[in-house]
Order: sequence, then C-alpha cells, then structure tokens
Amino acid sequence: MKVILAESAGFCFGVQRAVDVVKKQIKEGSKPLYTYGPIIHNEEVVREFEENGVQVMEEDHIDDYPSGTVIIRSHGVTRAVEEALTAKGHTIIDATCPFVKKIHRAVDEHSKSGEHIVIIGNPEHPEVRGIVGWINGNAYSVIPDTESAFNFSVNSDVPICIVSQTTFNHNKFQELVEIIKQKGYDIIVLNTICDATNKRQVEAAEIASKVDAMVVIGSKNSSNTQKLFEICKTRCNDTYYIQTADDFQPSGLSSIESVGITAGASTPNNIIEEVQKKCQK
Repeated sequence: MKVILAESAGFCFGVQRAVDVVKKQIKEGSKPLYTYGPIIHNEEVVREFEENGVQVMEEDHIDDYPSGTVIIRSHGVTRAVEEALTAKGHTIIDATCPFVKKIHRAVDEHSKSGEHIVIIGNPEHPEVRGIVGWINGNAYSVIPDTESAFNFSVNSDVPICIVSQTTFNHNKFQELVEIIKQKGYDIIVLNTICDATNKRQVEAAEIASKVDAMVVIGSKNSSNTQKLFEICKTRCNDTYYIQTADDFQPSGLSSIESVGITAGASTPNNIIEEVQKKCQK
C-alpha cells in the first residue's frame, strides 16, 4: 500500500511553543503548576502533563486553586481571566499563540475606534471566547456559518472589522465575508487565519483528492482537525477520523492501493508515526 504523509501534519508553531513552555516549568520544578484549561486539544498530551504534576485549572473556578504558576493555553484567554489570575496571586506565563495574540490586539484597537467586531468562527471555541474578551464594549457578532452571515445586521453607519478564528476553513471564511460584504457595510477584513492552518488544509485537500482512503488524526475536540476531516471527506469518501493508533484498524483498507495521512495541529509526532507504521505493515 502506498502511504502519503502530509508534510504539515502534527504540531504547529503555537502548539509546540505551548508544550515547550509546560515542559520547561516541569523541569524547573514550579509548584503548584497549572494550565488554564487544557494546554492544547489533545488528551494524550494533557494526561502526560498531569502525570508530571501539572493540574488543569477549570475555567471560571480560579478561586478554588491555591496561588501558583498558571500557564495560559495556546488558545488564549480573556482580559478578565488574566486580571482575575493576577488578583488571586498567581504567576502568569502566557503561552498564547502569537497569531491569536495578534487578534487580541486588533479587536482591542478597532473596538476602541467604535467599529463593530465580527468574528468568523465557532462561538463555543476557547480561542473565540478569548478574542471576545478583548473587545471593548458589546458591539460584536460571532458568525459561525452561512445562515448567521445572511442574518447578520447592524446599523449601516457603523464601520465593521472582520477577523477570523485562526483555525477556520479558509474557503468558508471567504464565502462568509463575501455574504457580509454584499450588505453594503463599510468593512475592513483582517484575514487572521494562521498560514500554517491554511497550508495544512490545502495540502490535505490535495492528498485526499488522489488517494483511495484518507486518515485524519486528532482530538475530537480539536477545531482544526474537524476542519481537516470535513475538507478530506468532500474529496475522499473513505476518510477516517481517529485520535490514536489504537482507534485505527488498517485491515479495512486491505483492498485499496493508496492511503493519505494528515493530522491536526495538536497531534504529537509519535501518534502520527504509529499510524503510519500500521498502514505500512
């Protein structure tokens, strides 16, 4: 069986940076050591850190934890959370992805200028919740899909600033922006989709279009992995979404000649390698 592994599969820059920050604090013996929420969307990585004494601080329960060192996850948090952690006496180490931080600064600045902020993304995703927390005032909307874009409406005199969740589907982002543009608003569009995300999506689409089966590896809670699965599924009917090598049974692929493999930005290399070896047996 021919196996094609996406070059972009696995940890992105922001995730690798966050994981390295946690490892450094473990090595330095910081105690108590927390991450505000799971440091990344990968259960295997989070479990490994917990075994090394890292506690996952439950969101909105800051007061329940003795003061210590808190690592802000790669998705970022709201300004209010940072202030609450400081007030509680915690030492903050910010591992927010720099691309997400850039969005925080953008919505802070543009909302101060009186612009209505539109965030293209999943309103329940921690990155989007964090972005909302840096907007000044309540003049914002979160647009997750086509229906929301068609229903979007604000005062025509109000300028609009559009940003995106960094892991959003690039083509879908362009589609939703076009729908909003057609309403005739004064709009500035900041394409804040991470370059690595876009590259990963394009590469996955290319591979999926030329193989008999496609394997997408990543956490079920990972937004960028879900997007990869959706993209691959439209180009390859036999697309599988797995979290670990144990979830994958290559016996079902015995009659195919080629398989592609990609993985979300929070998937460790060792899991990718295990799946690749399974396909090559």
